[in-house]
Amino acid sequence: MDQTRRVFLKGALAAPILATQVNRKYRTALIGTGWWGMNILHCALESGGCEIVAMCDVDISQLNPAIEKVKQLSGDNPKKYKDFRDLLHEQEPEIVIVATPDHWHPLIMIEAVKAGAHVYVEKPVSHTIREGQAMVKAARETGRVVQVGTHRRVSPHNVSGMQFLKSGKVGKIGMIRAFVHYPGGPGQKTPDSEPPPGLDWDMWCGPAPYRPFNKAIHPKGFRQFLDYANGTLGDWGIHWMDQILWWTEEKYPRKVFSTGGRYVKQDSTDAPDTQVATFEFESFTAVWEHRTYAGNEAEKTNIGCYFYGTEGTFHMGWLDGWTFYPSNKNKPVIHEEPKLHKPDDQNIRELWADFLESIKTGRRPVCDIEIGHRSTNMSLLGMLSFKLGRSVRWDGNREIVPEDEEASKLLERAYRSPWRYPQI
Repeated sequence: MDQTRRVFLKGALAAPILATQVNRKYRTALIGTGWWGMNILHCALESGGCEIVAMCDVDISQLNPAIEKVKQLSGDNPKKYKDFRDLLHEQEPEIVIVATPDHWHPLIMIEAVKAGAHVYVEKPVSHTIREGQAMVKAARETGRVVQVGTHRRVSPHNVSGMQFLKSGKVGKIGMIRAFVHYPGGPGQKTPDSEPPPGLDWDMWCGPAPYRPFNKAIHPKGFRQFLDYANGTLGDWGIHWMDQILWWTEEKYPRKVFSTGGRYVKQDSTDAPDTQVATFEFESFTAVWEHRTYAGNEAEKTNIGCYFYGTEGTFHMGWLDGWTFYPSNKNKPVIHEEPKLHKPDDQNIRELWADFLESIKTGRRPVCDIEIGHRSTNMSLLGMLSFKLGRSVRWDGNREIVPEDEEASKLLERAYRSPWRYPQI
């Protein structure tokens, strides 16, 4: 056994929160072997509860090194696939990790649960709202566990911060401001080019519109292209929309308005570089804002949620934990540091442990597909309003935009042949 694998397994078996899971190994497959997919797979291996039987990617330059890494770390010898359908049919995995670009999440998750697998699917769960509805329906009909990768639901400081918020110590909360502000500049155009050898670009585009390959899209850049994702609101925004819905007893906003545009960016992306969205709930208003430029030293906090209450202001953050600033200046500021894992400062380990425990017990996971669907809906409704250029009313019980044919058309989109939009 080489030194890398020895150190890895020693650390894995020492993890106390996962110690009870080492005696049961689930046949596990990864679909989407890029950066984040491998972060998830590392946690699956560390759990001691997974045997990696197959890995799938349309880009051989991602797939081959990922397979070699798994062999090195675990000794598993996963089969290699380009088409997820072949993997599901031939390997019959018990667990499938869906870590593809956003536009592929719905079809793969639905086919995986129909094939009998439990699924860990990355956020946002879908590109359009009715895809998410079909995902929830498929999970319920098959009885499979579907965990969504909103790992901040299990981050220790988010958990304790949510307990603080729900305790009433912040008072009556009437407004929430969620935001992500990242530095950047105008950028420059990236010319289209031929796909690199080993990349099946047609399959990468899949059910989404086909467009010429561009290095700005793949790898990693797809979230700023609206054919394949929903910009910063659909990427970062869902984490903070999820925190808002975790706090409130309300399950959805009743009205949404979003505005913004591309005021600075001059690169090849097409998502808004500036966006503000307002979500009107029954008992409070939530505001989302982002920009992808103008990093500065004046705003020390560039990410998270501010909860504004009658007793003070509470900041739920990421790398800076959470902080409560009392309205009464005679009371001390209260702060808790985060407890995050490397690489990339996440808490996938805890979320994976919850996933395995849900499979064993049959209970709903902490980030169940229905929860992830509702959080994704908030981001998608913000993008829907942005595209329309006006506000929309939302009937969250029926998940429709009532008496609004123009908006209703944007709840789904046409799929590129031969792929078929999932039925509800």
